[in-house]
Amino acid sequence: MKKQYDVLIVGSGAAGLYAAIQFPPQVEVLLLSKRELTLSNSSLAQGGVAAVLDLQNDAYALHVQDTLTAGKSKNNVQAVEVLVQEGPGDVLRLKEIGVDFDREADGTLQKTLEAGHSRHRIVHHKDSTGKAIVDTLLAEVKRHPNVTICENTLLYSLEKREGGFVAGLLMPDGSSRLTSARFCLLATGGIGRVYQYTTNSAIATGDGITLAHRLGAKIRHLSWIQFHPTAFAAENDRERFLISEAVRGEGAVLLNCDGERFAEKYDPRGELAPRDVVSNAIILESRFKHSEKFYLDITHKGAAFVKNRFPMIYENCLKEKIDITTQWIPVFPCQHYLMGGIDVDLYARTSIDRLYAAGECSHTGVHGANRLASNSLLEALVFSRRAAEDILKRLQEDPSADIGEFPDSEDLSGAPLPHGHRTEIRRLIQDCHFVIPEPDKVPESLQRIREILDDLETGGYEVNRDFVEARSLATVAAIILEEVMEEHDAE
Repeated sequence: MKKQYDVLIVGSGAAGLYAAIQFPPQVEVLLLSKRELTLSNSSLAQGGVAAVLDLQNDAYALHVQDTLTAGKSKNNVQAVEVLVQEGPGDVLRLKEIGVDFDREADGTLQKTLEAGHSRHRIVHHKDSTGKAIVDTLLAEVKRHPNVTICENTLLYSLEKREGGFVAGLLMPDGSSRLTSARFCLLATGGIGRVYQYTTNSAIATGDGITLAHRLGAKIRHLSWIQFHPTAFAAENDRERFLISEAVRGEGAVLLNCDGERFAEKYDPRGELAPRDVVSNAIILESRFKHSEKFYLDITHKGAAFVKNRFPMIYENCLKEKIDITTQWIPVFPCQHYLMGGIDVDLYARTSIDRLYAAGECSHTGVHGANRLASNSLLEALVFSRRAAEDILKRLQEDPSADIGEFPDSEDLSGAPLPHGHRTEIRRLIQDCHFVIPEPDKVPESLQRIREILDDLETGGYEVNRDFVEARSLATVAAIILEEVMEEHDAE
């Protein structure tokens, strides 16, 4: 590892990987992966990527309108237009570098329908599109000798200097290593682990958002959290696998505890209403029926079709002793996606000079108050590419920024971290800010989370992975509830 790089990219999901391949050979890039390279929310994405690729049967204006409708018109319209108009080019670039999107018999890309979309515009690879994209991008990144990849390496600190940043890295052996970069792109994913139940991977603890917040970057709409209506209702597993929107797009119906369809009682779009609408319907129906037993039924489709279209979902459900070709799938809402994050402009620039953010940790304004299905991977591609383009332009304009001297490492020793902080944070957030929030519980929960955060900041604890993630979760939880309090007081 070198003492200085041109660009530090933090995160190995779609946004981080796609940004890395944008830089020419003379730009030295350090790409950090907190855990294994393939462990990211991007890899878990099932449904696909939404893009207008057929202007005879679709239109940019329709995709824009669908996005605004799902987002309750709280979107940044300029950002949505950039997403919709530039996104198809990025999807086609993925195809060029080898992503094996499903095709029709004539060779054209197959497009499916998902909730909230007015046209079939989601391109996919079976029901594991995110994995196909990440695996392909990772192989492409490894062909770029100017990109140094550090796996199982956690960014624990980020110090702003006039010419860039000094980054504190927790290496795989637990030691500290300091390096620097003239520009930094945070692509660290979401905050799912702040909830008791989430579809997010283990990396989603809000580390990038926390580091940006500690630098003074503007954080916006962190309380805008999407709960997916159809996560597999596992009995004990905190990380719940997703039953994709595409399953309902292909005709699956929602049933309550009595085996009755109910979604149209709450919205005329029924099962194909946007995610927040369907999640609300399930919670309201659960209160009406006094039961949390809900199911998705796709048994009326042929077994061969189901196994071919949703092989990963089929296999995952079989592991839970559910054959989705003959049995109903138990589902219930859980935390899925963050619409807010580190506030950025149309080139993914944060309020801190030389600091960029892309993907789920960022707030572009694309999603508004509720993300439209399959817009997340598209956002990661479009705005990470735009970040790379802007960074490259600035590197060419200012080729010799000085960061100054700094040591090779730091002493990370300290007291052992007490057990239970993260468990308590998850319980508090789950209890007061779930699908239908409980604002009366927020003040007490926020007070307790602030106490935990103060203990983490002042307790002199050893800086290790557990400490960094606990600090991140406490910071994120405090910001969420502070926003809720502000919004409640403003009403």
